[in-house]
Amino acid sequence: MGKSINKYEYTNKSNFKINKFDTSDHGDLDREDAVEEFIDNLKEINKLQQKLYAARKEGVIFIFQAMDAAGKDGVIRTVFSSLTPHGVKEYCFKVPSAEESSHDYLWRFWSALPARGNISIFNRSYYEDVLVGKVHELYKKQLRPDRLKDVDIIPQRYEQIVDFEKYLYQTGTRVVKIFLNVSKDEQARRFISRIDTPKKNWKISSGDIEERKYWDEYMEAFETMINTTSTKNSPWYVVPADHKWYSRLIVSRIVLQTLQDMDPEYPVIAQDELEAVMQARQELLDSISVPDVPEEDNPKGFSDETLLPTGIILEEAAEKVKEKKEKNKKRGFKAIRAMLAKGYILKDTGDIIDAIADAEDEL
Repeated sequence: MGKSINKYEYTNKSNFKINKFDTSDHGDLDREDAVEEFIDNLKEINKLQQKLYAARKEGVIFIFQAMDAAGKDGVIRTVFSSLTPHGVKEYCFKVPSAEESSHDYLWRFWSALPARGNISIFNRSYYEDVLVGKVHELYKKQLRPDRLKDVDIIPQRYEQIVDFEKYLYQTGTRVVKIFLNVSKDEQARRFISRIDTPKKNWKISSGDIEERKYWDEYMEAFETMINTTSTKNSPWYVVPADHKWYSRLIVSRIVLQTLQDMDPEYPVIAQDELEAVMQARQELLDSISVPDVPEEDNPKGFSDETLLPTGIILEEAAEKVKEKKEKNKKRGFKAIRAMLAKGYILKDTGDIIDAIADAEDEL
């Protein structure tokens, strides 16, 4: 089993208090240890996902909810990007379209449910109807039968969601819900970074900043949602999100533990089918004109474990390495200039100066 995530798990026996939750918690870990464990976790997740897909007995949905800039996209990209694409699919649920709004609020999610053996990732979900829908009272603008006009919609939706998830669990689909809990100050810092970084400008809008006015209302909505819809079979995990590297580590633990609990195994072929396959194997060998050793499925240097770490090193760690390289280059340029100034380098001096200038421009 992976390392404990119990402190972040909420079931129907738990009572979540959002104002007592430490969004900056990092479990007394340092970044280097977190990266090492993160890579190990993803290797195990990869192996279990392949078994899950082969067994085709059970599906699983990982739901991600959060305030803007809490890191949903980064978590999903780093934790799930190494898995087999045909067994995993992400769904980003935006504001409902006109067609979607003409149906009940759960309608658009049915087609995103995973087949047995598959994983669906919900980047936002039907929980938006008890978050944004509750804070802005969007249900008041929806057309409803006269008999429902005086009904208190939100409590009904909590009940419907719990029943929906119970139905999914009983028919072979697990639902694991993750709330990335970021502080208001950290959200502001990330918004500023998006504004100041041209390649991130597309991620921010004036509407995102305007929504901060409703922070307290959203916090109350998250707290009530978690306490009302947490169950033993479909728990909520509240993950501290002020440190991106730590939230990604904890989510990797959650995914790993979920798959370990599901305990998938490769199917065992029936004896008569095995005998038929072995007979066919011999016929295939006999049909080869020039006998040779079959090519490996994973040639040396191209195994899953060799490639796996490439795409999952945390972005913050990669940025640190890049910054260090740039500083070392600048120190090198400075040393060369000093040597030139003192006359230690005489040959092709003009070419050297031009090369330094070009390299510094690139930095």
